[in-house]
Amino acid sequence: MTSPDDSSAPRPPENTPDKGYAERCYRSAAGIGGGVLLLLIGAWLGGDAIVRGAGRTPWLTLAALLCGVPLVIAFTLRPAVWAGEDALRVRNPFRTITLPWASVAGVRAGYSSEVLAGGAKYQLWAIPVSLRQRKSAARRQARAASEDVTGTVSASVAASSSGFTRAPADQAIDDLRELAERNASRPGAQGEPEVRWAFELIVPSVVGLVLLVVLFAVA
Repeated sequence: MTSPDDSSAPRPPENTPDKGYAERCYRSAAGIGGGVLLLLIGAWLGGDAIVRGAGRTPWLTLAALLCGVPLVIAFTLRPAVWAGEDALRVRNPFRTITLPWASVAGVRAGYSSEVLAGGAKYQLWAIPVSLRQRKSAARRQARAASEDVTGTVSASVAASSSGFTRAPADQAIDDLRELAERNASRPGAQGEPEVRWAFELIVPSVVGLVLLVVLFAVA
């Protein structure tokens, strides 16, 4: 579902030990890579400031790290989407949303990937939409269709038969839409959406921000 040279696309489905979501997992390889890089840079600069800094510098650095590290984790390493037989679990920066398939009204990808459930709209941070990838896939499909000498094969069918795929985000949305339609009638897929806030990230970040404000205020 993801080409080898496409680092900004969601990672291909992978297994997860959670049986309720054991079939497919989507994550952004580019987001994970960027998050790891930012954490390494923060550890390097922060560690240097703490060890060699004078006066209030070590305390300001600690407060900044306490505020910033959870935010980096939230927006880069944390986002993921698990799709199983009974439910779709969406882990966004500050919330984890569990959506039984019966509650899912639609899955779509415009300028962002979204799922509609329970009268609300939830973004899928782990499946970023790239207009560049979408245009590139459209060009490949058109090129494959133009090579059909009979002119009776559509662009999408010709591209598929030639080994080309759609944009990764669009393909992922198609897969989720198919799972929603297939599993909505399952007995275990009934229920209402559940939302849990990631207080383990929110609280440290808020505490770090408060400490920064206090340290600057007493300067």
